[in-house]
Amino acid sequence: MIRHVVAHVAWFVFGVTLALAPAHHVLAAPAASTTWDTYVHDFIEATFKARPHFAVWAGRHEFDGRLPDWSPDAVKTEIERLERARKEALAFGDGNLAANQRFERDYVLAIIDRDLFWLRTAEWPFRSPTFYSWGLDPQVYLTREYAPLPQRMRAYIEYAKAIPRATTQIRSNLRTPLPRSYVRVGHISAGGLASLYQNDVPAMFASVNDPALQEEFRKANDGAIRAMKDLDAWYTQLEKDATDSFALGADKFGAMLRAAEGIDMPLEQLKQVAERDLERNLAAMRDACTALAPGQPVAACVARVSDDKMPGTAVDGATEQLKQLRAFVVEKKLVTIPGREEVSVAESLPYERWNTAYIRIPGPFEKGLRSIYYISPPDPKWTKDEQAAYVPGKNDLLFISAHEVWPGHFLQFQHSNRSASAIGRLFLSYTFSEGWAHYTEELMWEAGLGAGDPAVRVGQLKNALLRNVRLVSAIGLHTGNMSIAESEAMFRDKAFQDPGSARQQADRGTFDPGYGAYTLGKLMIRKLREDWTATRGGRDAWQAFHDQLLSYGSPPVPMVRKAMLGADAGSPL
Repeated sequence: MIRHVVAHVAWFVFGVTLALAPAHHVLAAPAASTTWDTYVHDFIEATFKARPHFAVWAGRHEFDGRLPDWSPDAVKTEIERLERARKEALAFGDGNLAANQRFERDYVLAIIDRDLFWLRTAEWPFRSPTFYSWGLDPQVYLTREYAPLPQRMRAYIEYAKAIPRATTQIRSNLRTPLPRSYVRVGHISAGGLASLYQNDVPAMFASVNDPALQEEFRKANDGAIRAMKDLDAWYTQLEKDATDSFALGADKFGAMLRAAEGIDMPLEQLKQVAERDLERNLAAMRDACTALAPGQPVAACVARVSDDKMPGTAVDGATEQLKQLRAFVVEKKLVTIPGREEVSVAESLPYERWNTAYIRIPGPFEKGLRSIYYISPPDPKWTKDEQAAYVPGKNDLLFISAHEVWPGHFLQFQHSNRSASAIGRLFLSYTFSEGWAHYTEELMWEAGLGAGDPAVRVGQLKNALLRNVRLVSAIGLHTGNMSIAESEAMFRDKAFQDPGSARQQADRGTFDPGYGAYTLGKLMIRKLREDWTATRGGRDAWQAFHDQLLSYGSPPVPMVRKAMLGADAGSPL
């Protein structure tokens, strides 16, 4: 229900000197090899050429309007490029690189291994409509004010002209029959984009007073509408033969964790870790509800907290909460705020209102642009009761705001923008990015947010339990031990989700097998914090720990553990 748009690939990671402890701070070492620096430059540029949408989101607007070539031959070429880049990176031995460059080399290898898993092992371009979602998203042209509107309109026109080829390639690539949940997410994407093109985009560019440009826009946009409607209709045709065969299987699920996140642990042990933290948070929820509503069932207690809304709209409420959260971060000295970047709160665009909250952060090549934290209003076609239930309670919203902005994603990217490494400014791992944002929710409670109010604790724990059940579901769904119906029931019974959200979350687990990253990342960061601060002052060292952690960019957490604790760092979980 709460999704930060980074998903599997970093596209918007973007000098103030940070107050960091010097020990093991690999990125502070001086550069030693211009040859390695050339490799990094060439790797980034080659990635931008292969994935121009990545370049655009990062702020390289000479790539505006371009979409990737998603043909089978192009996918094969991209796999070959990554394999060559991997061999070239491995050819740089430790003795030829400074400490910061050795870390950066391993970071690049982690990126390549992750991408090769999804392209070569999981065959995601041929299995899942979600592979294409980010590349098809035109929001950067619509809401990021990086250039005057006519310039962004020209970029959108080129994007729209590329849509017919892209949708043809998608239909050609995806192997049918598709799993039922994949067909549904395909509908969400294709149908939502067709609606966006037809109903929203024309109004966004209506003020551009250039008849020739408007005519060019109309023709290109009409072509994009037809192509996306055809793709949506194709998904409709697939419904009758859709299957439930979505599971990666134990071998590929384990390979995903190793390749994408550097986690090498028997799945049974990982399941025990997941279930142990779920039980920890369930016990805390029972304790909070005993204090808040003695004698009432936990579900009734959670519903009571959810019914307590902020005055006005959720956008109004979140705007006020951000002031409180920022002041709390500063007062408690939790983590340095390294810059003056700004964030505002707004209603999400109609085509993304299936998603409760998310943040859009400008890329590292952008300058002076504001981030936008989006919150979706309820559908006006719903009943008044359904609309009221959809709006987050004030304590739930408080931790959504912490996750997205202070000290979550927004502050994280303030730090990564200042990373000494170009790789750190551009690429991320799922567990680091979502792990950090989710970790900060409990961090704020631990530091005293809410002054012990059990209702505030319920808000924090409702968010935690949602992520706990995601991890348990991901393991179960993809190793063959859990059905979608069982996952859905767990979201209702143990994460206290309403029926619609529970269905959505169970579905997401089928096509986002890595969505246990929130809890996995949180647990790895918590363990690293306890181990690192144990000999550095405990709670007094939290700010130094957080600043150093965030200085690396967003690599797999086990890499950061080794950098901060040394070669004998022990297990990350």
